[in-house]
Amino acid sequence: MQRTPTAKVLYTTLGHPQLQIKDYDDVSAGSPDAKATITVRSPKALSYMITAPSTLGLARAYVSEQLDVEGDLYEALSAIWNDGDADVRFGARVQALLNLDPKALRWVAPPSVEIGPRGLMGLRHSKRRDAQVISHHYDISNKFYEYILGPSMTYTCACYPDETSTLEEAQAHKYDLVCRKLGLKPGMRLLDVGCGWGGMVRHAAKHYGVTALGVTLSQRQAEWAAKAIAADGLEGVAEVKYMDYRDVDDSGYDAISSIGLTEHIGMKELPNYFASLYAKLRPEGRLLNHCITRPTTTEGVKSEGFIDRYVFPDGELEAVGVITGVMQDAGFEIRHEENLREHYAMTLAAWGRNLEDNWDAAVAEVGLERARVWRLYMAGSRLGFERRGIELHQVLGVRVGNGGKAGVPLRPDWGV
Repeated sequence: MQRTPTAKVLYTTLGHPQLQIKDYDDVSAGSPDAKATITVRSPKALSYMITAPSTLGLARAYVSEQLDVEGDLYEALSAIWNDGDADVRFGARVQALLNLDPKALRWVAPPSVEIGPRGLMGLRHSKRRDAQVISHHYDISNKFYEYILGPSMTYTCACYPDETSTLEEAQAHKYDLVCRKLGLKPGMRLLDVGCGWGGMVRHAAKHYGVTALGVTLSQRQAEWAAKAIAADGLEGVAEVKYMDYRDVDDSGYDAISSIGLTEHIGMKELPNYFASLYAKLRPEGRLLNHCITRPTTTEGVKSEGFIDRYVFPDGELEAVGVITGVMQDAGFEIRHEENLREHYAMTLAAWGRNLEDNWDAAVAEVGLERARVWRLYMAGSRLGFERRGIELHQVLGVRVGNGGKAGVPLRPDWGV
């Protein structure tokens, strides 16, 4: 029986007017004027797509260079994920099994940069395993992150004052917004958990006169932050330590910021997480929790996919309703909440441009496979935020003092 050309089968499965597909037999399907062209370079790409669940197979094929994209990767993913669904469905897989190259019907080892559950040691969200996971993601290379993040070295959602703002302006505005929500004033003590390269710590110490401590599980982040603090002349008022937030043994902080850490905590650990932060605050002290969330409370935690294996192992996203509920149960009074979903899509677009502008240097720094992981991850995540597959919420809580005193203004005074 004569087999159906690979490109035609895949176009039937993934086809879109703005997408063209080529295969290793020099057969193409779709318009040659499409915004992006997907090229299947070998039967190995098909093996990945047929044998791996959901989008993981497409990711493996792309990361390993068995599948390539000519044109804008974001446009290609946008076409594939038409109506928000990028899965190669079961019926299409059956068709592929019946019609595609028999050489494709075999399991092949994933790319070397993939980390599966068996590659992690210890219990999920234990201190040992959390340290390994954070190191896997953040200790790649500070230089690589500089290429992507720009001068701010901030790896969390920015807040754009307007659509013409630059990434650096938006990141500075985000830090300032957090400082204002926390009501920071000279002489206060701030704890920033999961502090990254120390952007929040340095901003708060420099512009609000606080004494700020940041903690991170990434050794390289702590080293970079120490140099930046010294360069800014902030030694004595700003500090970043390489340590687990659970090992911070002092309390009485006036404010705590948690910017992009909750995603790493895990649902089962959330009560302990917020109880720990509550205990570290003084009465009337505030917590600002900034994290990626799911759009509903009905979705279960998803793992084993591309993000879990290549980007954030053990990452877990919860809905903002779950986050606020656990915060309340830990003792916090919720005083304010806002969704910055569109801002994260804009942030990811800017990071993607930075990566493309520094592509050759980034590849030289971390290798082609890892650079392709980040290119795919940022383009796909941008789509996720644009289409409300994921959201980004800031939630402000307060540890209420004696007699119900919250220490917050009658109306928000932090602007936009």
